[in-house]
Amino acid sequence: MKRFRRNPDENDPGTNPDVEGEGLFLRDQERKCGLSSMRLMGFLVVALMVFSVVFSVSVVLKDPPSDGVLESGKEIRFLDVLESSKEETVLEVKPQKGPEDDYAPSLEARKDKLLGGLLQAGFDERSCASRYQSALYRKESQHKPSPYLISRLRSYEALHKRCGPYTESYNKTLEKLKTNHQLEPTDCNYLVWISFSGLGNRILTLASAFLYALLTNRVLLVDPGTDMVDLFCEPFPEVSWFLPSDFPLKNQFNSFDQKSPHCYGRMLKNSTFANSSRLISSSFSFVYLHLVHDYDDQDKLFFCDEDQTSLMEVPWLIMKTDNYFVPSLFLVPSFEQELSNLFPRKETVFHFLGRYLFHPTDPVWGLVTRYYQAYLAKADERIGIQIRVFDTGIGPFQHVLDQIIACALKENLLPDISREKPIINQSQKSKAVLITSLSAGYFERVRDMYWEYPTVTGEVISVHQPSHEEYQQTEKHFHNRKAWAEMYLLSLTDVLVTSSWSTFGYVAQSLGGLKPWVLYKPENRTAPDPPCRRVMSMEPCFHAPPFYDCKAKRGIDTGEVVPHVRHCEDMSWGLKLVDNE
Repeated sequence: MKRFRRNPDENDPGTNPDVEGEGLFLRDQERKCGLSSMRLMGFLVVALMVFSVVFSVSVVLKDPPSDGVLESGKEIRFLDVLESSKEETVLEVKPQKGPEDDYAPSLEARKDKLLGGLLQAGFDERSCASRYQSALYRKESQHKPSPYLISRLRSYEALHKRCGPYTESYNKTLEKLKTNHQLEPTDCNYLVWISFSGLGNRILTLASAFLYALLTNRVLLVDPGTDMVDLFCEPFPEVSWFLPSDFPLKNQFNSFDQKSPHCYGRMLKNSTFANSSRLISSSFSFVYLHLVHDYDDQDKLFFCDEDQTSLMEVPWLIMKTDNYFVPSLFLVPSFEQELSNLFPRKETVFHFLGRYLFHPTDPVWGLVTRYYQAYLAKADERIGIQIRVFDTGIGPFQHVLDQIIACALKENLLPDISREKPIINQSQKSKAVLITSLSAGYFERVRDMYWEYPTVTGEVISVHQPSHEEYQQTEKHFHNRKAWAEMYLLSLTDVLVTSSWSTFGYVAQSLGGLKPWVLYKPENRTAPDPPCRRVMSMEPCFHAPPFYDCKAKRGIDTGEVVPHVRHCEDMSWGLKLVDNE
């Protein structure tokens, strides 16, 4: 409170004639009134300070995130209340800018933990932290699931609850499988997905299998394999999607191939009946579908309408595949309208199905969040570089490094460096580069480049790599945990560069809703020119599609049948979904 000084002459009788009379009395009254007014003003200032503090705290604490994790795009801090009456309590919010359009999602948008209705409410949040926390680490998706897709997902969840493992319908249908005869139609039909191939392939093929189950009204059951339970939370409420360990055919999964008696392609090949597919479907309780990259022309008839009609009557379909076969489902006429209703934008298929199905378990989520918060969260922009090298020999390879640097500089993803003279840092913008590779060599070269030389823009570049396993170790649990965590971390970046033919990169780009720059596959150990290109859509590539016209019964280019199925940028014979525009 400000002090008031008296006039130095006010008590001097010589200079102040009112000292002994009425003037002194009036002056005393005025002094008392002034003090009272100042006291009142003081109380008002204190009251305003208290109200400001209470209001600020109430705003911050209103509807806090259930996990108590701060949103990655904002930093929140409280300034102390200082003793001076001029200081106030301040809530300072610092939004982080996006890569292309300074996009910063609102607080309410970041709290959309159900992803626009894609996820079902009511799960115990403690059972799987990532299910509802993922929204805190992502920008709001530019794509919204269609109301029809949301409705069909809720319908599927009800079907899964009614027909899932150990339900009455499941046990009843299981008896038919044990007798190996189909006597009458069943209440529930099933698609069993066999855990097969590397982690990236498994994620893509499982999404493909789920979409097929959705289209054919089947219940999807997942072979746990060696580590699926360790990597992924349950996506459906109340009833597990994992195949029970006492499933009668489980011991045969590893031996299923094109020579198996119940292989659909083999049965078609060996049958002499004109209506062989109809006869097959009515005679067996299960059929094995061989959709691995080495499948033959008979196996590929799976993608024909007539064969789909026959397979609908089989209670149990057992599927083994290492392909993202979704693009060819869009070429099956009987599925066309349903798929159009589910996905008005064709390039969002895995984007939505991946976010719906694949939630990292708590151990994997811990790897993701700890790394993100330690190395990526504070950067103004995050650039992901996914490196997969198919060359034999010991890396790192110079031509691969040259290609990565050329792509990043040419597309202005990273700034160039100055090798001649120091540059005064005039920019406070920071970029964090996340590199994933089995080798540490590429990370070390890029890190040293930005450590030893300043950037021409003055930007600060930090380079990080979570792991370097040297070679793929598919059957090791912790190896796959780290692989899944790194795919997820890449999906949280703002800009992405991926390698040709890599399902690892496909998973990251589609989960993140990103259209990456894809590195062309090098030939003769020479960096391609141009080094990379922007992809048409974020959808994965189907590496081994059929080239067959089911009606004309002849070979065709299936990349030219409909405008939304095109050949891939990184594999000229592959197929991927795109949007017409």
